[in-house]
Amino acid sequence: MEEKERYALVTGGSRGIGRAVAVRLAQDGYSVIINYTADEPAALQAQEVIRNAGGTAELLRFDVSCPEQTEKAVADWHEKHPQAYIAVLVNNAGIRRDNLMVFMPDADWHKVLDTTLNGFFHITRNLLKNMMTRRFGRIVNISSLSGLKGMPGQVNYSAAKAALIGATKALAQEVAPRKVTVNAVAPGFIKSDMTRDLDESALKKLIPAGRFGQAEEVAELVSFLVSDKAAYITGETISINGGLY
Repeated sequence: MEEKERYALVTGGSRGIGRAVAVRLAQDGYSVIINYTADEPAALQAQEVIRNAGGTAELLRFDVSCPEQTEKAVADWHEKHPQAYIAVLVNNAGIRRDNLMVFMPDADWHKVLDTTLNGFFHITRNLLKNMMTRRFGRIVNISSLSGLKGMPGQVNYSAAKAALIGATKALAQEVAPRKVTVNAVAPGFIKSDMTRDLDESALKKLIPAGRFGQAEEVAELVSFLVSDKAAYITGETISINGGLY
C-alpha cells in the first residue's frame, strides 16, 4: 500500500479521544479523514492541528447513526479518491445520555444505541468490502469501562459499549482470513468533553493510578493496534483505565 493511499477514518474525530487518535494517526503517516456531525469549528481546528504538524487531514461530515448519510458520504469520498481506499477505521463516535433506567426516556435509550452501536454497523459494513478485497484492514472500536463492568445511571451507554465488544469478537473471526483485524479499546475515565461534567476529584480516588487518563494515551494504544506490529492481535478488548476494574 503506497503512502498516499494510507487513509484512516476516525468517526467523532473532532474532539476528545477521536481528535487525539486523528492527530496520532496523521503522525503515523496516514491521510486522516475526520468525521463529525455538528461541531464544524472543532473539526476545522483538529484539521488545522494536523496540517500545521505537516500531516494530511480532510473533513467528512455525516451522522453515523443515519445509514443514508453514511452511505452517501462514503460514496462521495470514493468518487473523489478513485485510486484510494480507507484502510483504517476507528469507530469512536458515541454520546452519553445518563439517567437511571426507571426515568430514562425512549429517545435517550435509542439515541445512545443508534450512535455507538448502529453507527459502528453502518460505517463498518460500508468499508469492509474494500478492506477484504485489498487483504488489509484495521478496525478499532472505542468501547468503555462501562461496557465491561456496567455503570449505574448508564444502562443505555453500558449496553451500547458492551454490544460493541461482542460485535468486535464476532467480526474479528469473520474477516481474519482476509488479514483484517478488529479490536476494541475500553478506556476508563479520560479527560475529555464527555467527562467534563463528572466529579474528577471524587472519582480519581477510586482509580489505583490516582488520576484520569489523557486522550493521547488512548491514541497511542490505537496507533499500536493499527500498526503492522499488531497484525496477530484480533478480537481483543484492551482496557486503558489506570487499574480501575
